[in-house]
Amino acid sequence: ALPGSDLEQPEDAARAAPGTTMATFGNIEAQLEEPVATEAPKLPTSQRKLKPGLTISNLAAEVFSVRFSPDGRYLAAGCGDGAIRVFNASTGTESANLTSNSSNGLPTTVIRFRPHGGDRTKNVLLAANANGGVEHWHVSSGKLLHAFPVKDDSNQVYALDYDQKGDRFATGGKDCAVRIYDEDSKKLLVTLKGGQGYGSHVAAGHSNRIFALKWHPTEPNCLVSGGWDNTIQIWDARKDGGAVRSFYGPHLCGDSLDISPDGSKVLTGSWRPEDQVQLWDFNTGKLLETVPWASSLIHHRDPCMVYAAQFSKHMPLVAAGGSGANECRVFDCERENALVGVVAGLDRGVFTVDFAPGGKRLAVAGGDAAIRVLDVVDAAAWEKERP
Repeated sequence: ALPGSDLEQPEDAARAAPGTTMATFGNIEAQLEEPVATEAPKLPTSQRKLKPGLTISNLAAEVFSVRFSPDGRYLAAGCGDGAIRVFNASTGTESANLTSNSSNGLPTTVIRFRPHGGDRTKNVLLAANANGGVEHWHVSSGKLLHAFPVKDDSNQVYALDYDQKGDRFATGGKDCAVRIYDEDSKKLLVTLKGGQGYGSHVAAGHSNRIFALKWHPTEPNCLVSGGWDNTIQIWDARKDGGAVRSFYGPHLCGDSLDISPDGSKVLTGSWRPEDQVQLWDFNTGKLLETVPWASSLIHHRDPCMVYAAQFSKHMPLVAAGGSGANECRVFDCERENALVGVVAGLDRGVFTVDFAPGGKRLAVAGGDAAIRVLDVVDAAAWEKERP
């Protein structure tokens, strides 16, 4: 080293006069300065919160579909052992266990209560089984009212829905077709299905399994469906044939399709690690927004792949849940999709969610053979109640 160099006398270099540049590898002056405090962006907040309520646990099998009755009295669960277990929605007491001989222990894949109205019997439940069976049950009495015959080549049914009045119901499943039946006569009215092959001459439709169906709330002859083929198909229920239009994007593997009460938006929940929950314009098929789903609140867990998604019936809320992170989240659509609450840390995935008719309760269920019912409450009021 040369006499007088910094390398020979490091102490002198350390005492360099203010304003002189330090001779360092890479010149780290900027890193030595005091960090400037910056405010973290404020996350949107909701005036609503989830409050833990009823838990129905130790069921004999996982729950694939959960639904409140139209009057909110009952909570029904379609289970992996083929049984439909019905509970008092207030107390959690089991009121019925509905099992037909035709299920052969295969899962009940989806259930729907018939809308109340007119002179029809109330508390009628429509249920589909993985063996292709579709049955009508009277929940109050536990009676099987009607069952479509199950054949060796019966189509596996994964999706059901009633129209708004309960006059018709639709099914969808493995064979890519949507079938519409008359509720009173149980007769098949129309079959909606795309054609085979490619080209403009081929009727549009699904090319893979259908996992979700939804009747439009304001257009009585319109249905929407989705599934494995990454498309949402829109159908005219009055005529056989292909879809009238479609849009591409969502990958549905469960009951994760809904339409807003005013009919303007389509909600989809995709089984993938990103862009899971999305809102689409019903009329144009354009993506309106992707609801941000941050990494799991439980650290070092996988992302949440969504199986179930639903709009609240009477509040601007969206609930969605799935596997991977094994959680359910509720978002406030009026507050920039602020997080209302999370059900996290579950051992198994969330397969199904359902808001009660009044919108103030939410049922969450899935692979851990339990149903959790949460109350949607005013955040400020709940903070005062908490110990």
